[in-house]
Amino acid sequence: MGRKGVCCCCAALRPRYKRLVDNIFPEDPKDGLVKADMEKLTFYAVSAPEKLDRIGAYLAERLSRDVIRHRYGYVLIAMEALDQLLMACHSQSIKPFVESFLHMVAKLLESGEPKLQVLGTNSFVKFANIEEDTPSYHRRYDFFVSRFSAMCHSCDHDPETQTEIRIAGIRGIQGVVRKTVNDELRATIWEPQHMDKIVPSLLFNMQKIDDIDSRVGPPSSPTGGEKEENPAVLAENCFRELLGRATYGNMNNAVRPVFAIKCICVFGMCTRKAAIPNRHLDHHRLWDPNEFAVSCFKIIMYSIQAQYSHHVIQEILGHLDVRKRDSPRVRAGIIQVLLEAVAIAAKGSIGPTVLEVFNTLLKHLRISVDFELGDRRSSAGSATFSTSSKESDERIVQNAIIQTIGFFGSNLPDYQRSEIMMFIMGKVPVFGATSQSLDTSHLGDLGTRRIQIMLLRSLLMVTSGYKATTITNALPPPFLDPLLSPSLMEDSELRQLVLEILHNLIDRHDNRAKLRGIRIIPDVSDLKIKRDKISRQDVSFMKKHGQQLYRHIYLGCKEEDNVQKNFELLFTSLALTTIELANEEVVIDLIRLAIALQDIAIINEDNLPMFNRCGVMALVAAYLNFLSQMIAVPAFCQHVSKVIETRSLEASYFLPETIFKDKCNLPKSLEKHEKDLFFLTNKIAESLGGSGYSVERLSVPYVPQVTDEDRLSRRKSIVDTVSIQVDILPGNNTEDKIDNTEEITFEALKKAIDNNGLEEQEKEKRRLVIEKFQKAPFEEIAAQCETKANLLHDRLAQILELTIRPPPSPSGTMTITAGHAHYQSVPVYEMKFPDLCVY
Repeated sequence: MGRKGVCCCCAALRPRYKRLVDNIFPEDPKDGLVKADMEKLTFYAVSAPEKLDRIGAYLAERLSRDVIRHRYGYVLIAMEALDQLLMACHSQSIKPFVESFLHMVAKLLESGEPKLQVLGTNSFVKFANIEEDTPSYHRRYDFFVSRFSAMCHSCDHDPETQTEIRIAGIRGIQGVVRKTVNDELRATIWEPQHMDKIVPSLLFNMQKIDDIDSRVGPPSSPTGGEKEENPAVLAENCFRELLGRATYGNMNNAVRPVFAIKCICVFGMCTRKAAIPNRHLDHHRLWDPNEFAVSCFKIIMYSIQAQYSHHVIQEILGHLDVRKRDSPRVRAGIIQVLLEAVAIAAKGSIGPTVLEVFNTLLKHLRISVDFELGDRRSSAGSATFSTSSKESDERIVQNAIIQTIGFFGSNLPDYQRSEIMMFIMGKVPVFGATSQSLDTSHLGDLGTRRIQIMLLRSLLMVTSGYKATTITNALPPPFLDPLLSPSLMEDSELRQLVLEILHNLIDRHDNRAKLRGIRIIPDVSDLKIKRDKISRQDVSFMKKHGQQLYRHIYLGCKEEDNVQKNFELLFTSLALTTIELANEEVVIDLIRLAIALQDIAIINEDNLPMFNRCGVMALVAAYLNFLSQMIAVPAFCQHVSKVIETRSLEASYFLPETIFKDKCNLPKSLEKHEKDLFFLTNKIAESLGGSGYSVERLSVPYVPQVTDEDRLSRRKSIVDTVSIQVDILPGNNTEDKIDNTEEITFEALKKAIDNNGLEEQEKEKRRLVIEKFQKAPFEEIAAQCETKANLLHDRLAQILELTIRPPPSPSGTMTITAGHAHYQSVPVYEMKFPDLCVY
């Protein structure tokens, strides 16, 4: 009896806050928190906030003791009391109480009991949602970041417990993010050591659930409660929230952990003793296949603020550089992720990374071609399956790069797209050029050709859908000149790509699809061609650069490796030029070009195959049929229709419907054909003259100018080009060309000796020259004079190179033998002086 009285006396002497805390715990923990006493404790804490720190410390002491003794019922009561006190008190003195609260939460998270870990997480989440009046300058959450990240990687044997712990870890990370972002010291959470734990933990749960779904099959439709307990959904929401709160200074730290390989050890919680990767996609080899990587970066691009998109693109480009020597499929997976990222970023703002994206992709394109050619050289003579597989994988990389370049460029605004077109065109290597930015010297001709084709394919995708107000904006001189250079190369695929790019830029009314395929169109009006009046800027462009376009079409028809597609694209080029850029003067030039193409097939100075000659004739027929209906001159249409009708009866191989069939009987020669099968210049001039056209220039045959492009593009050797021009220049009439092929007979020799005949020939030549200078356009006269000057300059250079030598010196020439210099003197009487120096 005395002992009991002593205990009661001692209890009465205890501080009031301890007595109030003890009273909230019932004798049986199953009865739960004593609500009446909890209200007294809450009122006391609110009335005396200076006692909050002591209340928290005492509750923490009791909770630690109960955790050690495994009295989990009292632990639940203590945490419930802490939560209620935390929600009720909002004063300056709550800071020390929060420290005690966080200490108790840490005790629960450190325990090995899953229920206590979940309990601690729930309490922390409630605390994270409380907005404090003043910032805390000394509080850090390093422990909670590490612990919650470890819980996200729980490997408990019980699947339900594992899911419960992982959900708790994700919710804990979400609470840390919310708490630190709202805090003044939120920058601490964005430090790399924290992001390297948070981001991979979220991605791990997003990935794991995807794997389970892919193995089991389509899951059944979950209820609302099941959706809330899905770790993948919760992790994705947390990931989106994290990225949405990222700012300019910490965006890179939030995105970088998604990529490269690096591991850290966090609380050996997993029974497999696996470290948590802080560079996720590399560690789990998720680039091949890359479905998860693509979905992950779509989430990133849609979650971050639009003005920070270029940070993500820069990180992907940097990682592509790091993994440049990995397998082709890994690089292709990264490039596909970049494609998805730039597809989203191009709709908004991507800042200064536009040229960086293209420059990096072009660099990796060259690297891929280098790898492909290296594998081919290493396996020369032994064709193995592995080598062919590597080459096909490199092709996958190259196609992914081209697709990315094209898609990115086609989504840019017009002012940026024109700059990208110039940038890509400047990277196309040209044979003989010394100022190319893309180094292909070590790749050889085959590698250079591969680079050319892929860059032109990229440019074709960039120009798709480009609508310039004037043709000058679409084809400025710095872009037009290098673009037309590949059209002279001895590669039909390159020439096809150049023509398709020209079609994208010239066609401003979407008429190209209506002109697809070379054919004789019965009624052009059925095509419903869209066209506008030719602007002054377009007229000026054709005066300056029309001869350049005609020249490349003319020379493109003379290539021996032309196939049906080449002729189709050449026809489309002529038709689009007629629709978009043709006034009366341009129409006359196009007719002269068509007649010159017909002469190519008839005279055959280039020894073209019969298929090519018939193909050129079919091209001329299809184009003049289109042109005659476009300008709607009845007499011209009648002449063209008559020639086409005659060909269909007597020489159907001169028409595109016949010559481009798989099996077509070709003629043995074209010399015996009648004039009715050809388009005649005099009849065309008569038909157009009556409609007001200035037809004087039709009598002047078209002659292309010679430039350095033939040398740079390696179309033909300089000697071949010069010899062709020498044959053309003395006599420009078709009759003169035919006379040069006449047989040498006695009558011909007699005429050659006759002086009267020579005088008449000289008069005829002078008359033709005068007529040419009176009627030919200035650009053509200037081009021809420039051609003559270039020929004379080349001949003079050859003569000087052969004749001029260093003069001999009486002192002799120096030779070096065994490191010593010796002079071999030449006697004066043996020296050879030029004739001008001897008298």
